Amino acid sequence: MTGRPILVEFPEYIETERLRLRAPRPGDGAAVNAAVLESFDVLHRWMPWAKQRPSVEESEATVRSFHAEFIAREDLPLLIFARDGGELVGGTGLHRIEWNVPRFEIGYWIRRSCEGRGYATEAVHTLTEFALGRLGAARVEIRCSHRNERSQRVAERCGFTLEMSKRLR
Repeated sequence: MTGRPILVEFPEYIETERLRLRAPRPGDGAAVNAAVLESFDVLHRWMPWAKQRPSVEESEATVRSFHAEFIAREDLPLLIFARDGGELVGGTGLHRIEWNVPRFEIGYWIRRSCEGRGYATEAVHTLTEFALGRLGAARVEIRCSHRNERSQRVAERCGFTLEMSKRLR
């Protein structure tokens, strides 16, 4: 990897058997908004960014911020689309990046109407292989609450090892 993250090459999209992962683009706000609102009752329990229901305008602003962060390689957010029709399935990405290691954290969520089809596992597995192979990651992490059993199962299916941490109060 180059010493300048902005020069790291990243494909326009990454495809799996059923999915296409790509960076958010201006104009994706309405689709993201619909998916977040559909899934808000679950998302707000686990995702720090899901504190309140966003407007379409707020979702568009978020998408544009994500687009800028992706270009600068400060964060690598990705949207998950179905290959057969292009429906927005959810979101994923490589976050909390430490390019000097390199280390990445994978986050993920799937919209309510698409849950239970293995999309999260498919996306996470592919993104893990991409980070380890193409980006030369020394470490890839998934962080989730010990109460979020569905997220834990995705990590387990993708071969991640459980590490427990305890917060001091």
